[in-house]
Amino acid sequence: MNAPVQKLTLKDYASDQEVRWCPGCGDYAILKTIQKLMPEIDTPKENTVFISGIGCSSRFPYYMNTYGFHTIHGRAPSIATGVKLSNPALDVWVITGDGDGLSIGGNHMLHVLRRNVDLQILLFNNEIYGLTKGQYSPTSSVGTRSPSTPDGSLDLPLRPCTFAIGAGARFVARTIDTEAKHMTPILKRAHAHKGASFVEIYQNCPVYNDGIFDYIKDKKSASESRLLLEHGQPMLFGEGNAKGIRFNVSKICLEVVEPGKDGVTQADIVVHDETNKVLAQMLAELKTPDFPEPIGVLYCNPTSPYNVDVYAQREAVRAKKEPANLNKLLRGGHTWKVE
Repeated sequence: MNAPVQKLTLKDYASDQEVRWCPGCGDYAILKTIQKLMPEIDTPKENTVFISGIGCSSRFPYYMNTYGFHTIHGRAPSIATGVKLSNPALDVWVITGDGDGLSIGGNHMLHVLRRNVDLQILLFNNEIYGLTKGQYSPTSSVGTRSPSTPDGSLDLPLRPCTFAIGAGARFVARTIDTEAKHMTPILKRAHAHKGASFVEIYQNCPVYNDGIFDYIKDKKSASESRLLLEHGQPMLFGEGNAKGIRFNVSKICLEVVEPGKDGVTQADIVVHDETNKVLAQMLAELKTPDFPEPIGVLYCNPTSPYNVDVYAQREAVRAKKEPANLNKLLRGGHTWKVE
């Protein structure tokens, strides 16, 4: 008689390592959400791998009771690609931050997205370098004061979702560290997506960039600061959904309007289509105070994953060739005789 299958819980995915982040760090909430999510995904622990680079977020593999690699700065996407190609049966998660993934690792991130390797990429964005004492990062706002920019950063910030869409990502979403009820279904969809899925997570750094996302986390202002995206639904926000997003044809841009005023009707409000890449690019650029910030799936348009195509090509090549002959290989090709 077969023994009943044991149902795993959050505790089964929590390692015996002491979790060492600063008190109040958003990483704690993300960790708990993912540990709770793992049993729901129901992938065997021995087939699950978490891979990270360098940074506060990159401690993550230590705290997951699965396989994992804590690799080198910015190179997690490359190493994860190798892991997935070596064993496509593995469920591979990449944990990175705005500095690790978009500065020194920007080139590696670009190529894993354009190749569409079947990975879940979670980018914790706190708009600062937390581990190395608060230097400004590629996503820091203009004017950010830090040890490296005491008079305020002059760099124009990079928008992670804009980068991902531009790099060719086929699944791009955004969520918030302390919003487990929103993050969980987003991560489930990212996991179910076949190909590279990119999820930006707004994450608070209480030491070097505290409160940077309070405007979107505060329940009192959330209705004005968030645009909750749902495929096939109109883009409404504000108290009682009194405001909406309209496409301005003459200016070729999105704008905030109020249905019922100035001749605006519900029919004018943009209906979210997550398969529309142009719309996703426009949404990725929206930012307060002029716009609410999109939360949810910005873009989802699956295609065949790179790792699937690689194995299919290998089988196709093998089918056309005769059986391997090592002796013929060693004696084949160009040869010469030394007198």
